[in-house]
Amino acid sequence: MANVLLVEDEPLISAITEEWLNELGHVVVGPASDLASALRLAETPIDGAIVDISLGRQSGYPLADVLTARGVPFLFATGYGQEGIEPAWRGRPTLSKPFEFETFRRAVEVMLDRR
Repeated sequence: MANVLLVEDEPLISAITEEWLNELGHVVVGPASDLASALRLAETPIDGAIVDISLGRQSGYPLADVLTARGVPFLFATGYGQEGIEPAWRGRPTLSKPFEFETFRRAVEVMLDRR
């Protein structure tokens, strides 16, 4: 069981992701739908995070900076593929939307193994 920060601004995707994390036995921190809330929640004890890159008019990159500095593993979630990720962040573990449960499960397991 791990505490996983969920940062997603689409309510349906957030609800599904939260349900899947619960099914996998993890505790969901959040979810946060904006950068300010995500940054506050990142101050709490977390073991990993799923970070939507596009949060309305904001981006998840400042949160990625914080998580990286703290050594917290995370996955980006995006509907834009690797091309839609800023070059400095390409190659990071990414869930491409829409994602299915098995892909999600494997990605979360790999992320949490990096702790």
